[in-house]
Amino acid sequence: MAASWNPDSWRSKPILQVPEYPDATVLRDVEAKLATFPPLVFAGEARELKRSLATIANGHGFLLQGGDCAESFAEHRADNIRDFFRVFLQMAVVLTYAGGSPVTKVGRIAGQFAKPRSSPNEKKGDVELPSYRGDIINGSEFTSEARIPDPQRQIEAYRQSAATLNLIRAFATGGYADLERVHQWNMGFVKDSPQGHRYQVLADRIAETMSFMRACGITSDNTPQLRATTFYTSHEALLLGFEQALTRTDSTSGEWYATSGHMIWIGDRTRQPDHAHVEYCRGIRNPIGLKCGPSIEPDGLLKLLDILSPRNEPGRMTLICRFGHDKVEKHLPKLIRAVEKSGRSVVWSCDPMHGNTISAVSGFKTRPFDRILKEVEAFFDVHRAEGTHAGGIHVEMTGQNVTECTGGAAAISEMELSDRYHTHCDPRLNADQSLELAFLVAERMKLERDARAAPKAVAATA
Repeated sequence: MAASWNPDSWRSKPILQVPEYPDATVLRDVEAKLATFPPLVFAGEARELKRSLATIANGHGFLLQGGDCAESFAEHRADNIRDFFRVFLQMAVVLTYAGGSPVTKVGRIAGQFAKPRSSPNEKKGDVELPSYRGDIINGSEFTSEARIPDPQRQIEAYRQSAATLNLIRAFATGGYADLERVHQWNMGFVKDSPQGHRYQVLADRIAETMSFMRACGITSDNTPQLRATTFYTSHEALLLGFEQALTRTDSTSGEWYATSGHMIWIGDRTRQPDHAHVEYCRGIRNPIGLKCGPSIEPDGLLKLLDILSPRNEPGRMTLICRFGHDKVEKHLPKLIRAVEKSGRSVVWSCDPMHGNTISAVSGFKTRPFDRILKEVEAFFDVHRAEGTHAGGIHVEMTGQNVTECTGGAAAISEMELSDRYHTHCDPRLNADQSLELAFLVAERMKLERDARAAPKAVAATA
């Protein structure tokens, strides 16, 4: 099957969730120009991520994947990237230290520009226009001109992704991620919040550990793992012309890789096995995510795994489960049992965001924080009952002090949503809510670790 694949074979397949560009010639010219640009990421980095995900698929470690719903051209500022990275580091430290597990860090960043929509059109009053599909396609302003798909936006998306990657790499390796700075990450509005105080206690414990290690001669100067971190990027591979333009042959292996991001995923609306998005993703060697919503059945999931991962390579497939807080126990167990029975190697990750979106009385879309927590709890409960590894979490979040999801320790009400509702698409967790979620996940990780260790302890004393 793979022998018949090439980077443009998807063009002969049915396709959903793509824009209709008014000028096909301009679109071809833009894609041809993109094909001459340098890769954003490298094949070797994607292989490193796959190895890390393989460890999780084998029951060790945890995947933290998160970032913006859809990146914005207008909000592309260094301080926004820094604040996101800071909160992401805090979440990772909580999961690593409190959860007692190595954490693979994958951002929804440097490429997350296109968004699938439930309807091709949007209506306000008597005016109906094409839906906003992300800055890589059209504008969020509710005007007929802004909503026309513009191929030139792909060039801007590439350049913003390159600049974002450049800054993140500097943060990850240039000293900002040094564990000696663990207290300095707790800044801004989070610092005085309940979760900020909780993080402060954890940071104090880490600082004590670091002091002990320095006394033993282990410092960030002689131990790179303390000074730097490894951070990967990911996005939904929705705009396939853009993806094809950045698909390159790896000079060391001769295999095809998407160089737009280390990991890409297929959305719940575009995972039809005979359609274009699955066709494109089956041929590249990157780690692949697959969104699994309530409509997917075990047989359909196994068919997709056969297509996307015929070698059953550990680390290749991450199943991102997004059911809704009240549907996990109905849908997840049968998928786990089918995958386990078939001997498939996958990472199981929980997306507690997309199945819990509601419309508030005020008219804003929101996600109640208590429902997000319930989905995470149910995800861990099911895996514990099935004897499988709850391997990750996938969230839409920001480092900013937004009011888009209700609830949390700060108790954001529906009437407060309008205070700082900045998203152009879906509601995101703010920094405080993200940290609160990380503490909950860390507690569940510790419970699962203790539960696995208990039989071993009994056997050792027998």
